[in-house]
Amino acid sequence: MSERDVMEYDVVTVGAGPAGLAFAIRLKQLKPDIRVCVIEKASTVGAHILSGAVIEPEPLNELLPEWGKNPPPICVPVTKDEMYWMRDKNRAVKLPVVPPQMHNHGNFIVSLGALCAWLAPQAEALGVEIYPGFAASEPLFDEAGAVCGVRIGDMGVAKDGSHKAGYTQGIDITAPITVLGEGARGHLSKQLIARYALDKDCDPQTWSIGIKELWQLPPGRVEPGKVVHTLGWPADNATYGGSFLYHLDKDRVAIGYVTGLDYSDPLLSPFELFQQLKNHPHIKPLLEGGSIVSYGARAIAAGGWQSLPNCEMPGALLIGDAAGLLNLPKIKGTHQALRSGMLAAEHIAATNTAAGWDAKLRASAVVKELHKVRNIKPGFHKGLWFGLANAGWETVTNGLSPWTLKNHADWQQLKKIGEYEQPRRDFLERTLPPRDRLASVYFAATEHDEDQPVHLKVLDTNICVTTCATEYQNPCQRFCPAGVYEIVNDETGKRLQINAANCVHCKTCDIKDPYQIINWVTPEGGAGPNYQNL
Repeated sequence: MSERDVMEYDVVTVGAGPAGLAFAIRLKQLKPDIRVCVIEKASTVGAHILSGAVIEPEPLNELLPEWGKNPPPICVPVTKDEMYWMRDKNRAVKLPVVPPQMHNHGNFIVSLGALCAWLAPQAEALGVEIYPGFAASEPLFDEAGAVCGVRIGDMGVAKDGSHKAGYTQGIDITAPITVLGEGARGHLSKQLIARYALDKDCDPQTWSIGIKELWQLPPGRVEPGKVVHTLGWPADNATYGGSFLYHLDKDRVAIGYVTGLDYSDPLLSPFELFQQLKNHPHIKPLLEGGSIVSYGARAIAAGGWQSLPNCEMPGALLIGDAAGLLNLPKIKGTHQALRSGMLAAEHIAATNTAAGWDAKLRASAVVKELHKVRNIKPGFHKGLWFGLANAGWETVTNGLSPWTLKNHADWQQLKKIGEYEQPRRDFLERTLPPRDRLASVYFAATEHDEDQPVHLKVLDTNICVTTCATEYQNPCQRFCPAGVYEIVNDETGKRLQINAANCVHCKTCDIKDPYQIINWVTPEGGAGPNYQNL
């Protein structure tokens, strides 16, 4: 094996999401001569980015005061907020008051992928080097055990581990400081949190899965700037779930559904909840006659304040959703990501070290915002009605309750078949597209070279066809939104088939698997979904 090529920088940033790009821009604004690079596993910046997304503009105003003169390609001012309780498969009740956390006056509906693609050239204009198609496969450590950069995964490795004709050895990118802005359940962040026990003093992180589609509709139906949220059906009262419907420009709407991954029902399918919601008579007339443009899914770090790990380690720090900074009651994380990236840049510009970052972050408005709403999401773990009552209390008291509710690991919440009383689903017969998850994956435009090592590592597939089949009826076939996991019967018997080429990099399997034997690792750089305006 030849010695790897090495590229040296002052700072290496993993992930060209809003946190990583805001960090790089702010650092170059403060220290123009510093050498900063951003590496991104997607083929282009924004191709793996998925969010609602309604953003609060204040951090962007601070970062790029003139941004409004040349806004991102999708940027629609919010004009109206509405919220509905879906009573059942036939009825929807408009709530007279929208919760204060969900007021969006002054905010903007954007495509977060398009926003990041718009931010990237702003960073490059300042001298930031951005490398899409570079997947950071592992962290690098110096002799003292500190992080000193990342290794880029090799390209051109066959499924059997041999080198294909186009094999290229990955390079090492080294720097005194590594900034991890990988988003929720980041591949490197997960490893480093475990290595340095960064989560030993906090609750387990808890997650949701967000599934989203962009639709092109017939002229005249869309009210640009209108924001609609729902709660209730099709989720049962024991399952945290709700939808968003954002009216964009050019006769487009973004619609999605968020399911808390702390659900207990082993037979629940977040994908099916989303498709049911679309077919509700309150929603369906809007979409009928339209067409899907894009589809995707992504895990959401929902634990908030009590699940916030130590965000610094020797040689590296966590920002954005890699740290878990999303404000779930607001259903917003972009402003938190931008602000945390800017704060991290200011910290490094002033100190030239990752040391002290955790204290700076916890003293900031970013974490204070999380503390104020810390009890709202955990309250729903006890059911919809307790959750709503608790959310009202926490809102009225401005989060000043003298207690903090606990978070629990999502994978431990799944009940075994026979231990969970199945709710009455009362589902509709679906007529809107897509037919199934495979049809949806087409609209994610996901691409993986079939002849590469499978990037979904199942440590013991025997468990899948024995213990898991008996105890849970293989929930991976339901919680994955892309049909990656399939139990098949062939001449060799019953076995797990991993359709890795379908993967949209949402990380749900890595989070929800009840045996914790699935490990999501990075595929070849450039592989994965190619989201269009999600």
